Amino acid sequence: MASPQLNRTTQLKKQLQTLLYQSLEVLESDEVEVSIEKNDIKIEHTRDPSHGEFATNIAMLLAKKNKCNPRELAKKISINLPKTDFIEHTEIAGPGFINFFLSKNAYQSIVLEILEKGKKYGTSKAGKNKSTLVEFVSANPTGPLHIGHGRGAAYGAAICNLLKKTGYDVRSEYYVNDSGRQMNILTVSTWLRYMELFGEKINFPDNAYQGNYIKDIASELKEKYSDKFIFSNNKIFDNSSNQSSDEKLDTLIDLCMNELGEEKYGVIHKTCLNSILLIIKNDLCSFGVEFDNWYSENSLIENMELNKCISTLENKSWIYEKDGAKWFRSSKHGDVKDRVLVRENGQSTYFASDIAYHKSKFERQYKKIINIWGADHHGYTDRINASMEALGYPSKNLEILLVQFAALFRGKKKLQMSTRSGEFITLKELVTEVGKDAARFFYIMRKSEQHLDFDIELAKSESNDNPVYYIQYAHARICSVFRQMKEKNYSFIQIKKLSDLSVLDDTHEIKLLSSLAKYPDVIENAAISYEPHQLAYYLRELANDFHTYYNANQFLVDNDAIRNARLTLIDATGKVIKDGLLQLGVSSPEEM
Repeated sequence: MASPQLNRTTQLKKQLQTLLYQSLEVLESDEVEVSIEKNDIKIEHTRDPSHGEFATNIAMLLAKKNKCNPRELAKKISINLPKTDFIEHTEIAGPGFINFFLSKNAYQSIVLEILEKGKKYGTSKAGKNKSTLVEFVSANPTGPLHIGHGRGAAYGAAICNLLKKTGYDVRSEYYVNDSGRQMNILTVSTWLRYMELFGEKINFPDNAYQGNYIKDIASELKEKYSDKFIFSNNKIFDNSSNQSSDEKLDTLIDLCMNELGEEKYGVIHKTCLNSILLIIKNDLCSFGVEFDNWYSENSLIENMELNKCISTLENKSWIYEKDGAKWFRSSKHGDVKDRVLVRENGQSTYFASDIAYHKSKFERQYKKIINIWGADHHGYTDRINASMEALGYPSKNLEILLVQFAALFRGKKKLQMSTRSGEFITLKELVTEVGKDAARFFYIMRKSEQHLDFDIELAKSESNDNPVYYIQYAHARICSVFRQMKEKNYSFIQIKKLSDLSVLDDTHEIKLLSSLAKYPDVIENAAISYEPHQLAYYLRELANDFHTYYNANQFLVDNDAIRNARLTLIDATGKVIKDGLLQLGVSSPEEM
């Protein structure tokens, strides 16, 4: 039975480290300088099964120091390895890798470990319960989430799950930009549509928000408040000035604020915010993404945290005044130039709010802070790091992960996205068409920093070319075997003793056992590197191993020993598939 502290893969790695170190101790007396601790000997899974199960580069590391040929040193290390029953043989590969080929019984205990641990299989304490805050999505509440936001949502949720699985104390957060110019544009856009409902002829600005959801909020305002927000001012609808389109929009915002007054304008602003946030929350819920906390930018202003933050930076001499504005000396900490915190009109910038927000993250005592941002925030990283260093917080505790844009294709046609124009595919529309599972899986199939072309037709297809369908089908097939077992009145006694698994010596069974044993490593590596696509690839390979096994072998055979062993094996396989999909936010159907 596997140790309750170490999974089987970790056990094997530890054993290989011990064997290699014992070999090196023998060689050390033969004037080979070892100078390495046992636990520092690196053991990795091979990428290609034809190269064995594990490999080490220890000979290559020591050869340089010993001024000898790494392949020759690898041969000596291999020859001096103590004999053990779990290593079948070793091979020297490439410039000096030692590849380990394991015996057939090396992994049979993994089945018992999976069944014993259940959902805890693949968990670890690597995170040491470190308090971790993961902020993701954080899209401006100016419209429904589109498919670009969906990628950040799927990626962020998977990162949270993987970090929890590996022992981190994780909380997720959505930063709500409920203050500033974009919210004012949303408010005025809604008010103009509201005026249209009362027969006013509006020359609607091209740079205002155009989507039908604006008209829906306007209708909500009319239904709830009737004509409360109507006023007549010819300047509001005067489009004859020589101002730029942005200047005209800003003038319109100022006029609306003055004419409506703080209270009425505030009601429209709050109605817009609440309506959009409700849409966003509902869409994320349907997508299987929920947040532990929704943090309001406006709260930083109301609680004076923004002003306190700026004052702190001023007292530390990180702010200077120029042309009536207040500038932060971000260039002193690696940014390409200094940045404005307070404009000449007294309005603080988004950057100022972001500094105060990140200050709050450190003040809430998180030891690990992760931001998941869109790739368009690439230039923002240096200035945020600079601001944290200026405030005395270690920027090394802040990690910023960038997610590239996702392009949606319907056939060969690329679909356009523009929140302001209203011409975009919403996340809700995508989920409705392809389903939550396909959307979640397809979003994380590539590294986050790589562009993603989302093939909507492939995501909808029920074929082996669709990876999520292929993986789910493996789980459903396993469930169908157990249904057939009951229908055909076969008995099944789940195996509890390792000796009863010795019949699992078929080539396909050994391959499947080997794949199951890799799961804890895959989980940990995917978490540490923030690469959930590693888990997606693993599940695709595991499903392939199962389908190959299924097509080559019968499970419901008359031989009790073989039937029980094979059913126990596929039961364990089904549990790993289900848990892996769970980490990615994907379901495991029992029938397809």
